[in-house]
Amino acid sequence: MKKQREVEFHPVQVKRTKKLNWKNELRPVPFILAFFVVYVLFTIYPIIKGMQMSFFNWTLIEQQDFVGLTHYANVLTDPNFWESFGNTGLFVLLSTPSMVLLALVLALMANLNTRLQTFFRGAFFIPSILSVSVISFVAIFMLQPYTGVVNNIIQAFGLEAEPFWLATPSLAWVSIIGVTLWWTVGFNMILFLTALQNIPDDLYEAAEVDGATRRQMFWNITLPQLVPIGRLILLLQVLASFKVFAQILLITDGGPGTSTRPIILYIYEMGFQRYDLGYAAAMSYLLFMVLLVLSIIQLRLGGKEGRML
Repeated sequence: MKKQREVEFHPVQVKRTKKLNWKNELRPVPFILAFFVVYVLFTIYPIIKGMQMSFFNWTLIEQQDFVGLTHYANVLTDPNFWESFGNTGLFVLLSTPSMVLLALVLALMANLNTRLQTFFRGAFFIPSILSVSVISFVAIFMLQPYTGVVNNIIQAFGLEAEPFWLATPSLAWVSIIGVTLWWTVGFNMILFLTALQNIPDDLYEAAEVDGATRRQMFWNITLPQLVPIGRLILLLQVLASFKVFAQILLITDGGPGTSTRPIILYIYEMGFQRYDLGYAAAMSYLLFMVLLVLSIIQLRLGGKEGRML
């Protein structure tokens, strides 16, 4: 056999090839440059600036004295902070499980092969595209005492009760959670629905051949296939529930009293009503650390490699 001749590259050719590769690697830069500039200006810079503000007495007008970790120490001993944090935790505990379970039930209904399939998908998802101001106005209109739609429905069933939905702490929480469920469950439903449609039909056909019932197929095929997307939805829902703000601001304004005031609303009050931006920034970063720890825990519990999907 003849010995294979080795290919030799001329130094000029190698240099030209490297130059072409360098140009090819820079081609995407103009396309991502605009996004990168906007991302730095409106995300990275505010993060750094907010951290700086938390170490100073800072108003809406000017930076004042450097106080170091004083704001963080004051936050940890502030009863209003812990009350607001407790209200937020209560909202997370009550809304997150119901949001995930209801989204799963609605996705199963929307996935049924019936004439109402299109109706179900539209009816369940449409509220999620409405603005929070519209949702809040509708909620206030429906929950008004004496003239509200909800109380009229209650009295139509023969009950003489006249609940003050937004003036009683326990009923205010029921109202806020109910409105939030109606408004946002559609997004989670779409995620579950997408995962349901990605389950191979072969699994159900094989189970049907083996004589499995619908209930057995649900528990042994459908649910295990939905576990990865369920973990992702759980993570997203926990983060979203901790950041609840707008609907509470518009519906109850944290009332009655401060019984429904979440941590984000308290941060807003300190920063833009009392003009103590340094203190508000310190609370924001403490909340960020809590959310970061919760996210890491959920990712670690999601698998050996910390993957959600």
